[in-house]
Amino acid sequence: MTTRRKELPAKAAKKKNLSAIKRTRQTEKRNLRNSAVRSRIKTLSKKVEEAAAEKNKEQMGKLLGETAKAIQSAVSKGVLHKNTASRKISRLSKLANTVLKVSAA
Repeated sequence: MTTRRKELPAKAAKKKNLSAIKRTRQTEKRNLRNSAVRSRIKTLSKKVEEAAAEKNKEQMGKLLGETAKAIQSAVSKGVLHKNTASRKISRLSKLANTVLKVSAA
């Protein structure tokens, strides 16, 4: 004797939450953009530190300005918090000033 299984009614298709899908797309775009900006800031900061280690005044001054500009741009785009940006710029400026004072003396 075989028993027959009862067929369950098919579930309705799950609705797509369009706003969640759009939000995911936006987040992915922002994540890529923000990581590119952060990477650029890190690269420029390392170049300033290298110039400081070499005691190259001209290159350090140029790179410091470029780095500060990139950091401020990141703040305006909402990638970095303004206090974080201020701290980064301050530390790089302090490094540059100590190198310039040592080389001047």
